Amino acid sequence: MLIREATAADWPQIWPFWHRIVAAAETYGWDPDTSQEAARALWMSPAKRVYVAEDPTGAVVGSAYLTPNYGGPAAGVANAGFMVDPDRGGRGVGRALAEHVLAEARAHGYRAMVFNAVVETNPAVALWTSLGFTILGTVPGAFDHPKHGPVGLHIMYRAL
Repeated sequence: MLIREATAADWPQIWPFWHRIVAAAETYGWDPDTSQEAARALWMSPAKRVYVAEDPTGAVVGSAYLTPNYGGPAAGVANAGFMVDPDRGGRGVGRALAEHVLAEARAHGYRAMVFNAVVETNPAVALWTSLGFTILGTVPGAFDHPKHGPVGLHIMYRAL
């Protein structure tokens, strides 16, 4: 699997799974009705380093971004977001993207990474903990999950 920096030309391949994941309203706190234009601005922001994972045919099967979580004197803490095409789940795409983004964060001088709002029912919680993230705290009932009702949002952290 090739992981590389994304270009504007990758968006048409990212959008279908981005939309599917956000519209499901199970793992991201973004509006399920986010338009394609607004989604592109959110995900492909110039303030973020965006990456894509390609399968051997060149199809984009996942994407991630890296950005400062805070500004000013706290800008040494990174934040990241990850999406894998749901049809490609369970094949190591998420882990490969995560390992790549963690390495990129270290290479760009970040000292730590924080995830501000990981839905506690998200299967990726197991991936993050296996990669050394700890749950600093949970905001109870902060996320209205379509199947489980109100569930917590974890704040997760890892030193780099």
